[in-house]
Amino acid sequence: MSEEHKKQLETQLWNIANTLRGKMNADEFRDYILGFIFYKYLSEKMHLYADKILQEDGMKYEDIDENSEEGQEYLEAIREESVLQLGYFLKPSELFHAIAVRGNGNGSKNFILDDLSKILTNIEQSTMGTESEDDFDKLFEDLDLTSTKLGRTESAKNELISKVLSHLDAIDFELENTELDVLGDAYEYLIAQFASGAGKKAGEFYTPQEVSQVLAKLVTTGKTKLKSVYDPTCGSGSLLLRVAKEVKEVSAFYGQELNRTTYNLARMNMILHGVHYRKFDIRQEDTLERPQHIEERFEAIVANPPFSAKWSANQLHMSDDRFSQYGKLAPGSKADFAFVQHMIHHLADNGQMAVVLPHGVLFRGAAEGLIRKYLIEDRNYLDAVIGLPANIFYGTSIPTCVLVFKKCRETPDDILFIDASAHFEKNKNQNRLREEDIEKIITTYRERKAMDKYSYIAPLDEVKENDYNLNIPRYVDTFEEEEPIDIEAVSDELAVLEGEIRTNDEVIADFCKQLGISTPF
Repeated sequence: MSEEHKKQLETQLWNIANTLRGKMNADEFRDYILGFIFYKYLSEKMHLYADKILQEDGMKYEDIDENSEEGQEYLEAIREESVLQLGYFLKPSELFHAIAVRGNGNGSKNFILDDLSKILTNIEQSTMGTESEDDFDKLFEDLDLTSTKLGRTESAKNELISKVLSHLDAIDFELENTELDVLGDAYEYLIAQFASGAGKKAGEFYTPQEVSQVLAKLVTTGKTKLKSVYDPTCGSGSLLLRVAKEVKEVSAFYGQELNRTTYNLARMNMILHGVHYRKFDIRQEDTLERPQHIEERFEAIVANPPFSAKWSANQLHMSDDRFSQYGKLAPGSKADFAFVQHMIHHLADNGQMAVVLPHGVLFRGAAEGLIRKYLIEDRNYLDAVIGLPANIFYGTSIPTCVLVFKKCRETPDDILFIDASAHFEKNKNQNRLREEDIEKIITTYRERKAMDKYSYIAPLDEVKENDYNLNIPRYVDTFEEEEPIDIEAVSDELAVLEGEIRTNDEVIADFCKQLGISTPF
């Protein structure tokens, strides 16, 4: 599939979403359309896999008679293989195409909501007692087919859902012939579109692709393979998948997400991008209060945690290995450093981590100042501070920065500061990092070079002299001197203007005299 076809698919999917969502909020309809795309994906994968198994017998999956004894034997054998390899199972009558046709068959509208509901439950049940059970557990719970938001009557709901299925059924995802990521990328595109189109509510879980790219490139510097990548506030999983694009192989993906709907989206996103269910471990819980991967250490960690979120800051955490050595907890009103401490705890000795945070973490005092000092002076983990342009996130315009940490730094005597705040493209509602802006950040970081008005390598002593205040203007001078003003030339110009004004006044006075009216001055 060419780039052009990919764009067409993305546009087609977005148009379907926009046409059908009616009065429903974008973030509410998102869960339906993304859920159905996922169901179609599972269905087509199942179909292809079963056809491959049946190839030797010269059969197609849809030819199996589900009610015959022979058909049942076939289905049982395919189920066994499918659950092992794909992690789930669907009967021929449960495939997306079959139900879409039933909903719109022969010009008549058949009632399919009950069947559809059973199918989605059956997918989850097919994984019970298997390795993939956790990855499919309640995966479709946001697809509430009884919601009145779909329509006032059962018939209206059925009509809307049948339309969605029919539109999606008409699209050939070409799973067999094309790169797997085409559909995955289209899925990502829809997530981004819903995030940007719906404002803060839907956008708060989404990291813009350009920022994801910066983080992913930072943590994969000098690596071609990763044993593991972790995102403690993984949202829809975009950041984890972005990291995978920067290296040849990632052996395992780990994530944690508090929001149930977004957690479901992340698991779907992983599967849609061809990440095998055995290779990802995403959990739903509060990362700071109930961490789920406490014994794990990761080679790459990326995160875009909620900015200055509240957390318990319970003194019991002072005995938690993640926070105890710092002597202070991050304030309850701002969890930014609590997330940093959590990530540092999980970082492997040969690992790298990059986290997006609000600018306040660079200079706020009290407990945050002490934690910052400990990270630099006692641990010497901070490798770089990168200032990003304002207004590049959906739902907030505050300036942000990226902190890069490593436990074994190649240059332990200094910290690199990059001020990329003035390098962006201004769009209507949102600023955006261009390819060249991303490239400049990454090249400067990887080559660790100082550039006039852009980057600076600060010796640790200088950071200490600044009392561990990391505010970027202290290190990167972006002040542009104004050109000196030639007072003599300005005086001459004013004299000329004065003369012109006098001449014009005389002309106007003459006109007034000829018209027999008084002058306006």
